[in-house]
Amino acid sequence: MQDIISFIDQVSRYNYLQQALIAAILVGIICGVIGCFIILRGMALMGDAISHAVLPGVVIAYMVGSSFFIGAVIAGVLTALGIGYVSQNSRIKDDSAIGILFTAAFALGVVLLTNLRGTSLDLWHILFGNVLAVSRSDLWVTFGIGSFVLLMIFLCYRPLLMSTFDPTMAKAAGIPVQLIHYLLMLLLSLVTVASLKTVGIILVVAMLITPGATAYLLTDRLPVMLFLSAFFGSISAVLGIFFSVLYDVASGASIVLVASVIFGLVFFLSPKQGIVTRYFRSKVQRTA
Repeated sequence: MQDIISFIDQVSRYNYLQQALIAAILVGIICGVIGCFIILRGMALMGDAISHAVLPGVVIAYMVGSSFFIGAVIAGVLTALGIGYVSQNSRIKDDSAIGILFTAAFALGVVLLTNLRGTSLDLWHILFGNVLAVSRSDLWVTFGIGSFVLLMIFLCYRPLLMSTFDPTMAKAAGIPVQLIHYLLMLLLSLVTVASLKTVGIILVVAMLITPGATAYLLTDRLPVMLFLSAFFGSISAVLGIFFSVLYDVASGASIVLVASVIFGLVFFLSPKQGIVTRYFRSKVQRTA
């Protein structure tokens, strides 16, 4: 209890902690929402690919003195388009195209980084994030991206819903399934960029997948899944920062670990899908 009171006191006194909390909650919400569609479409590998592929974009943007936001978005979108082009114009399937292009992009980013030794570009914070170093301008960028992503999901909810669960029916209904797919890739790239400062390139895929997977174990309805995923994402962010400040550990890793613990609890104890719950239910049925 004393630790909680101390944390609340620090948050009330220090602007950087307030900004960190707001940024982490925003990232938890948008990662949770977009992650639901990624999981339902079986595109977890694509999320991993784009999160890694933004690295060369970030480095090149730094080299030319531009915003890392612009570089990361361009790199993410180009990778998504490249994966689609390779898989549609060869015998190579999606998973292989993802493996080829995202590792190539990530390797290019690492090579470029080796030429920037001694500069102010911090590899550790790019890869693993540091939400406690989020500036006010970073916060506004995260807010802007989050608002745009949530607005697009709201406006395109029905096409996204239909193309996710029944692409054939969506095509028959006149929905541009391919366009919706690339819109989702754009939104995924934006969310990845918004998450860079919070959890970093390496860990962003965990925040895209884990809250959504947790929600998926609790409900079969998409609106409820979206709400629960956003809730788990934001709770993971708050608790992750709390433990990061309390034990002086990496903030991004702490957020991801909290999300993973929540998933573990739901995996074992959820009312319908929980391993422990199903075990006791089957035991009761056998004795009845």
